[in-house]
Amino acid sequence: MKKENDLGADEMWGLVLRLTIPAMLAQFINVLYSIVDRIFIGNIPQIGATALAGVGICGPIVTLITSFSMWVGIGGSPLMSIKMGENNIKEAHRIMANCFFMMVMMGILISTLVILFRQPLLMLFGASDMTFPYADTYMTIYAMGSIFAIVSMGMNTFIICQGYSKIAMFSVIIGAVCNMVLDPVFIFGFDMGVSGAAIATVIAQMVSCGFVLLFLFGNHPPVRITFGQYDIKLMGKILVTGLSPFIIVALDSGLIIAMNMVLQHYGGIGYGDQLVTCHTIAQSFFLMVTLPMGGMTGATQPILGFNYGACQTERVKDGQKKTLMVCIVFTVVMMLAAHTLSPYFVRLFTNDVFYMDLSVKAIKIMTLMIVPLAVQYTIVDGFTGLSAVKYAITLSIFRKMLYFGCMIVFPLLWGIENVFFAEPFVDLISSMVSVCIYYKCMNKILQRRMYVYVEK
Repeated sequence: MKKENDLGADEMWGLVLRLTIPAMLAQFINVLYSIVDRIFIGNIPQIGATALAGVGICGPIVTLITSFSMWVGIGGSPLMSIKMGENNIKEAHRIMANCFFMMVMMGILISTLVILFRQPLLMLFGASDMTFPYADTYMTIYAMGSIFAIVSMGMNTFIICQGYSKIAMFSVIIGAVCNMVLDPVFIFGFDMGVSGAAIATVIAQMVSCGFVLLFLFGNHPPVRITFGQYDIKLMGKILVTGLSPFIIVALDSGLIIAMNMVLQHYGGIGYGDQLVTCHTIAQSFFLMVTLPMGGMTGATQPILGFNYGACQTERVKDGQKKTLMVCIVFTVVMMLAAHTLSPYFVRLFTNDVFYMDLSVKAIKIMTLMIVPLAVQYTIVDGFTGLSAVKYAITLSIFRKMLYFGCMIVFPLLWGIENVFFAEPFVDLISSMVSVCIYYKCMNKILQRRMYVYVEK
C-alpha cells in the first residue's frame, strides 16, 4: 500500500489538510459513540431523562478509561515519528512493540479495577438513588469490553504517524457506523434499554479494534506490530512523553465528574438530577468541539516530530502555523453552529421545555471562547509532538486547576446555573498564558535541536 503522505517533503498546506481533515472527521464520528447512545437513551419512554443522567455520570469515567490509550499512543507515536525522521526504523519497531504491550496490560488492569470499584465510584461522582441503577448497568458492561477501546484508539495513532490518515479515519468510521446500527436494535428492538446501548458500544469497539490490528499486523505499513524487545526505560520515556495529553483528558474527565458533583450539591434533590441531565447534553455538544480539534492537533504531531528529528526546524514552525489556522477556522464554524443550531441539537435528546432552554443556554455559554481554545490546543500538542513534555504538562495543569477553582467560586458568587461561565473564562486566560510560554520557549527548543544535529 502506497504511503499517503511524505512528512518530510510534501508541501505543508496539503500535508496539514490531508492529516487534519481525516482526523477531524474521525473524531466527529468518534463523538457519535457517546452522543448516539445518549440520544437513543434520552428517548426511552418514561425513563429517558433519568437514564440519560445516569449515562451522563458514566461519560467522564468512560473518557478517563480511554485516556490511558492516549497516554501510551500519543506518548509513543511522536517518539516513533522522530526515529522515522532519523531513518532509524529498527528503533521505531521497538517503540511500537512496547506501546502495544503496555496498552494490552493497561486494558486488562483498568477493566478489572473499574468492575471491582464501579459502585462507590459512581456514587462518589454524582449518581443519585434515582440514576445509579442506569449508571451501574452501563458502566459494568462497558468496563468488560474497555480493552478494545483502549487498544483501538491507542494503536490508531501509529497508523496516523506513518502517514495513513485515511486508514485511521476508516477504523473509527467502521466502529461508529456499527454502533449507530446496533443501538436501536438492542435498545428498542430487543427492549434492553441502557444495557443494550452499552452492548452495542462494546461490539462496535471490538470491530474497530479488529480493523486496526489487522492493518498494523499486516505487510502494508513500514512499521508493524512486533513482539519482544521490551524495555522498562523506554516504557518510562513513552509514559513521560504522553503524560501531557493523558493529563488533559484525565483531568477533563475529572472536572466533568466534579461538575456533576457541584450540580448535585447546589441543585439539591430532584433539581440536581435535572441539572446533570442538561450538563450531559451541553457536554455532548462541547465534545464535538474539543475531540475533533484534539484530533487535528494530534494528527499534525507526526509532522512536527518527523521534521524535528530531521532537523528541518522551519517546517516545524510552518506546520504549527498552518495547524493553528485550520483549528481557528474550525472553532469559528463550531461557535456559529452553537449559537444557531443548538436548539435543534438539544431536541435530539429531549422535547421537554425546561431541559431544552437550560441546555441551549449552557451550550452557548460554554462555546463563547472556543476560538482562543484553538490556540491552547495547538501550542500544547505542539510541545508534545516535539517531546517537550514539561511545557505541555505545565500548561495543561494550569488550565485544569484554574477551571476547578472557577467551578467552585462561580456558583457561590452568581448561582449554580452560571457555573457554565467558568469554561469561557478559563479558555481565554489559558490561551493567553500559552502564547506567552510559546514565544519564550519554542525558539530555544528548536535551537537546541540544531546544536545536537550539528554535533552528530
